Amino acid sequence: MATLFSNIIPQQAEKYGDKIAYRLKDEHTNQWIPTSWNQFSKKVVLLAKALEKLGVKVQDNVAICSQNKPEILISEYALYTIRAVSVPLYATSSTTQIEYILTDAEISFILVGEQEQYDVVFPLLSSNKFLKQIVIFDQNVKVDSEDKNSLYFEDLLQMGETADNNSEINKRTAESNEEDLATLIYTSGTTGVPKGVMLTHSNFTEAVRIHEIRLDDVTDKDVSISFLPMSHIFEKMWCYYCLIRGVRIEFNLRPMEIQKTLQEIRPTLMCSVPRLWEKIYAGVEEKMEKSGAVSRFIMKQAIKTGKIRNLNYIRLEKRPPFLVEARYKLFEKLVFTKLKKAIGIENGNFFPVAGAPLADHLNEFFHACGIEIRYGYGLTETTASVSTYFKTGYVIGSVGVEMPGLEVKIGEDNEILVKGKTIMKGYYKKPVETAEVMTADGWFKTGDAGTLSENGVLTMTERIKDLIKTSNGKYVAPQALELKIGEDKFIDQIAIIGDEKKFITALIIPAYEALKEYAATKQIQFRNMEELIKHSAIHDMIVQRINARQKDFATYEQVKKFTLLPYPFTLEGGELTNTLKLKRKMILQKYNAQIEEMYR
Repeated sequence: MATLFSNIIPQQAEKYGDKIAYRLKDEHTNQWIPTSWNQFSKKVVLLAKALEKLGVKVQDNVAICSQNKPEILISEYALYTIRAVSVPLYATSSTTQIEYILTDAEISFILVGEQEQYDVVFPLLSSNKFLKQIVIFDQNVKVDSEDKNSLYFEDLLQMGETADNNSEINKRTAESNEEDLATLIYTSGTTGVPKGVMLTHSNFTEAVRIHEIRLDDVTDKDVSISFLPMSHIFEKMWCYYCLIRGVRIEFNLRPMEIQKTLQEIRPTLMCSVPRLWEKIYAGVEEKMEKSGAVSRFIMKQAIKTGKIRNLNYIRLEKRPPFLVEARYKLFEKLVFTKLKKAIGIENGNFFPVAGAPLADHLNEFFHACGIEIRYGYGLTETTASVSTYFKTGYVIGSVGVEMPGLEVKIGEDNEILVKGKTIMKGYYKKPVETAEVMTADGWFKTGDAGTLSENGVLTMTERIKDLIKTSNGKYVAPQALELKIGEDKFIDQIAIIGDEKKFITALIIPAYEALKEYAATKQIQFRNMEELIKHSAIHDMIVQRINARQKDFATYEQVKKFTLLPYPFTLEGGELTNTLKLKRKMILQKYNAQIEEMYR
């Protein structure tokens, strides 16, 4: 029997026909180009035929390395049609990272997005023993003069037009089954070697089923922006869910342009990580600071009223008192509607947020403004969501309630354990590592510590492996401190240090533009960023702001010394994973001299 994902696009095309399935902005004309469900389905079928003709066999692993483009979805559904396996790679991956995955998964075919990805992958055609074929999405990519083998995506679709293999395609689709491997997603890994998470079609089917129960207020009238990398399980499964619900997807090609895209599209839905909402909040805060006293007073009163109305009454499904409701309606007109329009989310249905801790005060702020954040928690190994907020009844500070069909419990060292049909098949070619994260009775060990209330409300406290133990025997959760201090407008990134040390220190990447503005107001002279961050007035200002942020932490948890760095942590520099988490081991190695200096 065919799997849900091997023929869902043709089924949706029968239902929706010429309705728009997705759009992508043409960077030359600035026009959003629509593609109908019928056109989408045709491309999936043609690509499936072409890939089969090229020699892609049942359960072959095929890599996709591209920034967000519709071709990713076309390629993945074409692969599912012929029972092949999608291996998504981050568009920012290095040649070394890609080569490791190509070799580990024995990949012969790779589809790439633009010039950057092609240039990174091309050298592997001659050096990697498995890679045989590159397919290029962007027609504007200039191939190497020695490249006689690569194909453009459009050429592949033309190949599908002439391929006489309908019977083979139909046979494969009919023979596909729920235990077929659907995708291999390599975890970026904060330490150690990346592991390929094996997710089957049954994992996908179950993930869709439980989201249809929990997120039943998504309809085919909704519009969603695809913003996070589609190599990330959160964005991947969100797009799959949107397609199954008939939601129109708008592809945001350039991550840095997301705020502009929001204002152009004005979506009803969009999944994202907390960092986006942190930036939006910082923008609101900055505007408030520059406003007059009256405007600041009105904004503060609006937020206060919004919290009372939305968190104390609406959240608990209670009817607000008449005066509270009247005040809220007034502030909705004066403040909240304008704020939403400025961001581009006045049409918002709700906005799923996951992937990192979300500060409670940000969560409360957006709910107070009538912006519905659906916070949740999940992992690649659990096919995304383990828990999410309900529309009402959610608990600020938690990551929601377990998804229907999943079991969650707290194990040794307060580790969150999960059991259910969305749990991965295992790590590719790594039985030992798979055994390490699975209990004998089938519970997956997440590596995250947390608590579970009697009402099933899950709270995540920290990554167990990230816990710092000082030389005094005190345990410190660095993420909690990083989250709190990182909220400051003058701090862009922070890495807490202190394992086996006498006290806690930090490496801090300041918000350079904010720092320059501050220097101008204080008439601080400097020639470059290296000089500015060493200025005593800057150091003293950061000390005061850190102390204000960490005052509620225990003394042994507080940062005693810090070093400001002139350059940010980056993927290219090796300090960040592809999901923008800190690579603590790499940071300790790279900045060893600066760290040791703080402990002298």
